[in-house]
Amino acid sequence: MTHKIAILGASGYTGAELVRLIATHPEMEIVALAAERKAGMEMRDVFPHLRHLDLPTLVKIGEIDFSTVDLCFCALPHKTSQEVISALPADLKIVDLSADFRLRDPEAYETWYGNPHSAIEMQKEAVYGLTEFYRDQIKNARLVAGTGCNAATGQFALRPLIEADVIDLDEIIMDLKCGVSGAGRALKENLLHAELAEGYHAYAVGGTHRHLGEFDQEFSAIAGREVKIQFTPHLLPTNRGILATCYVKGDAQVIHKAFENAYADEPFIELLPLGQAPSTKHIRGSNFCHIGVVADRIEGRTIVVAALDNLTKGSSGQALQNANLMLGVEETTGLMLAPLFP
Repeated sequence: MTHKIAILGASGYTGAELVRLIATHPEMEIVALAAERKAGMEMRDVFPHLRHLDLPTLVKIGEIDFSTVDLCFCALPHKTSQEVISALPADLKIVDLSADFRLRDPEAYETWYGNPHSAIEMQKEAVYGLTEFYRDQIKNARLVAGTGCNAATGQFALRPLIEADVIDLDEIIMDLKCGVSGAGRALKENLLHAELAEGYHAYAVGGTHRHLGEFDQEFSAIAGREVKIQFTPHLLPTNRGILATCYVKGDAQVIHKAFENAYADEPFIELLPLGQAPSTKHIRGSNFCHIGVVADRIEGRTIVVAALDNLTKGSSGQALQNANLMLGVEETTGLMLAPLFP
């Protein structure tokens, strides 16, 4: 069976990544691509690396006949998805890649994103899209809210440890680096080559990054009490990749065993041998996440490092993984491509 797919926001990085992945998917066909500012253009003109594909012309969202669509990916900007998704057919399966349905508490959404939640009733049915931990709910969901790319990386590094109660919940520090594509495709002065290249800087310092809302929500729910981590993101002058280095209080061997137990059957999570740390070079362009555990020189302290591609496992690959589950397709379909190297 071939499932008909629409992608809203196809002219952005995550939209293009969805097209790249779905292009070789044996059970999906892209029947509609929407991009408001680039409506009327061909995808090959927006993204020349996709020119070999036979794709629909970009249109405005209002021009799509959703009665012919089985599942819709929404790769739209934050604060836009709630309004757009609310107007889509009530029986349409949707995977949202924005932040608009990630936080279950509307007040938390307003706190972190600065505007009132405009689709509270829909929020009640949204399932958080961290596939490895919400697989059963995602299978039966109509609306899945994809995680933030930084939030996904940090959770892969910490969720099993919180669940297994093998680390001190009041002693968690996460130092995270992300490639520039994580900021989207819109023109921004601080992302110009001359502003970004040959430099490396922290941002949202002191606990202001929006993905902290996801960490607070998920970690506290697992622990059954409030958990707040120290988190500082850094912008790297690279196109893709996230590397999260987490400093925790706990025994390295016990921590490594907790990961083995949690991820033994997960096709996209690769746990490195104890003492090894991953690199963004080794997951580029793939749906894999690599995790390393290294004992610190200070007894009783451990360093956990997680690496993934922010556009693939952190966003569009995760979205396709969720869509496979929602459509009854084998979860790994279209996603087992090997990383690009070098």
